Amino acid sequence: MEKVLVTGAAGQLGTELTQQLTEVYGPEAVIATDINPEANASFPYCRFSKLDVMDRDRLRKYIREEKITQVYHLAAILSASAEKKPLLSWQVNMDSLLHLLELAREFKLNKLFWPSSIAVFGPDTPKIQTRQHAAKEPITAYGIAKLAGERWCAYYHQHYGIDVRSLRFPGLIGYKALPGGGTTDYAVAIFHQALAGKSFRSFLKKDSRLPMMYMPDAIKATLALMQAPKDRISIHSSYNLAAMSFTPEELYRGILPYFPEFTITYDPDYRQTIADGWPQSIDDREARRDWNWSPDYELPAMIREILQELPTWIQNKQSDL
Repeated sequence: MEKVLVTGAAGQLGTELTQQLTEVYGPEAVIATDINPEANASFPYCRFSKLDVMDRDRLRKYIREEKITQVYHLAAILSASAEKKPLLSWQVNMDSLLHLLELAREFKLNKLFWPSSIAVFGPDTPKIQTRQHAAKEPITAYGIAKLAGERWCAYYHQHYGIDVRSLRFPGLIGYKALPGGGTTDYAVAIFHQALAGKSFRSFLKKDSRLPMMYMPDAIKATLALMQAPKDRISIHSSYNLAAMSFTPEELYRGILPYFPEFTITYDPDYRQTIADGWPQSIDDREARRDWNWSPDYELPAMIREILQELPTWIQNKQSDL
């Protein structure tokens, strides 16, 4: 029987992925962990434990005593936050992955999932339909760590046979968690401002086109990758992944019919430099070929669903306080 450990479960991806894993494997088989003990309230459907992924001894003890067979390693410092504390971000993002790769080898884990990012690409990478093996010269602390992590994943697969699987996520948009320090967080925050009847100030320029993905598609892709037969996996660093691309202005124009009085201003900050180094669209043919990936959501459907569901989520969060 599979026993699944999720690190960084209280983050934007982990909040929704953990619930889906519980539906797949059952509430007793999934353990959500996070460094924040107050995150316990977010996981009534499975077990929860406070866990610092930098504490290798406790992580090792946890995997041994709980007989963990799969790990979804989501704990990370995201792109915008990483630029403020680059050395800390390297330590957290890199050392924790290496800890788990070593533990996967020691305990012969069935599978290890680790998310990479389009941040591995750099300013000299072709911007349109960026290919799987395009040049990677990241200029951010986050991107440097993700690229190094990809190479370590491939190394551990090649030398030790570790079944580690990874996706290069674009910007992720969901409504079940607040923004967590990423460069594409504007695409989450804008919905909250529209519903609150407030103007929105974008920290990216109006024409900054970036690859994006609605959270249900990110969950779908993760589960499809992890459930694919081992002989169907040809990329052991990290798969390109794509769904949609849009600009802040296009997102704003999509929301406007629902809130005709909604306004936006543009005040680019340091995150604009990060965004300028990333692709505008992604070629993910390897994922489509190997495990039949295809997204379900385009921009209009995503906007419609978020504006339908977010008010109820906000109301429920307020009632829990």
